[in-house]
Amino acid sequence: MRFSIALITVSAAAVHAGVFSQKTYNDISISGGVAGNAQNEALAVFSALDQNNLASADEDDIDFLKSVNSICNDAEDEAFNPAIDAASGDAADALQRGKIKNKVLKLEATILRLKIQQAQGDDVASDMAAELKKLNNNISQDEAEAGKPSTFLSFNAKTA
Repeated sequence: MRFSIALITVSAAAVHAGVFSQKTYNDISISGGVAGNAQNEALAVFSALDQNNLASADEDDIDFLKSVNSICNDAEDEAFNPAIDAASGDAADALQRGKIKNKVLKLEATILRLKIQQAQGDDVASDMAAELKKLNNNISQDEAEAGKPSTFLSFNAKTA
């Protein structure tokens, strides 16, 4: 009997655990390569999440998405902005494209978090509209630079 109860407890815990595991910023970064496909690259980072059943996402998933937003903000402020300020010409342009791709990743995480909260009954309509506007702006900027080099910057941070 004890074995059955323990197995049920372990199984229930596994079902309710978030779908994401802790990652470093460098593991999830999409800033390198070329511009033009940031949205799809960002969505691939979050592909473990069942977007057909967002109501089933749990606090661990929400915490992960919040932490992606946070570490992407930190990478922008502490890595991209100083590097762009110190660079010029093509190097600065490639860094700017990497920064835009980083913003797309950050904003996709935010949109997914808001979609989860909405699916779970929260009223996030005004936040969703504001974040979608930012996301669409950054996707447009990324697509306008399609095929051009985008610089990856290493950054020391971890998700939740």
